[in-house]
Amino acid sequence: MDWNRTKTIFIIVFSILNIFLYSLYVNRQMDVGDMQVIGKTSLEETLQLENITYSPIPFTKKEVSYLSAHMATFTEEDLKQLNNQSFVLIDKTRLLSHLKKTVKARDGDGNYEFDDFLAKYILKGDSYALWDVDEEEQRAVFFQRVKSETIFYSPNAMLVVHWDEEGNITHYEQRMLENFVSFNHKKELLSQDAAVGSLVTRGYLKPDSTVVQVKSGYSILVQLTETQVFAPTWNIQVKLKDGTIENYFINAIEGKVIEFQSDLLEEQTE
Repeated sequence: MDWNRTKTIFIIVFSILNIFLYSLYVNRQMDVGDMQVIGKTSLEETLQLENITYSPIPFTKKEVSYLSAHMATFTEEDLKQLNNQSFVLIDKTRLLSHLKKTVKARDGDGNYEFDDFLAKYILKGDSYALWDVDEEEQRAVFFQRVKSETIFYSPNAMLVVHWDEEGNITHYEQRMLENFVSFNHKKELLSQDAAVGSLVTRGYLKPDSTVVQVKSGYSILVQLTETQVFAPTWNIQVKLKDGTIENYFINAIEGKVIEFQSDLLEEQTE
């Protein structure tokens, strides 16, 4: 074997790889730079032109970190804490539970009320926040929270509760993350106004719509077998002219629009 020739080939290959990675980095930085230079005037003009209602939000610059986490496993000791339930464990990370005695999903006024159910029947129920109620499918979806921030659309940080036609909760499916660790290398957080501006300039927001709120959370950046990395994320809720609510997500460091799979919730409830 000609080792000199082999060495030369390796040097060329790694040089090309470095150039490719550097080009990705430069393009990413240019995208972020383009987004950060959106001026208030241009944003306001575009909003006015499209008749989009948005009230700028006061913002204090700060640095944030990416998070890593591991999939939690459910133990026998965990299950002993729960009453009135029969369980099926899949790979020790997916808990399927059926209630032996059903629980009402609505309160006396007919409103959906899950706080008491979460406290009594769900492991670490206070770490989940209600995301969506689907009356047609008779289910409620909850996302896990960490450091008071919601983890958006992570299959492994989700709770789905089901009820019957009489409004009685019958069963649920739970997955959970644990061992959250912040990366030491901090990045500057994108402002809410810049996040909204990114959606406006890219044509995501429809005319005659209203930005209802902008709230922070996390979304998956990298997903490995057991470990996942999450990026700080802005969730922008928009009310359309017909009253429909749409949710958009922006990576709060890089400024890129995040598009989750539309069938993700369906996959988690099969």
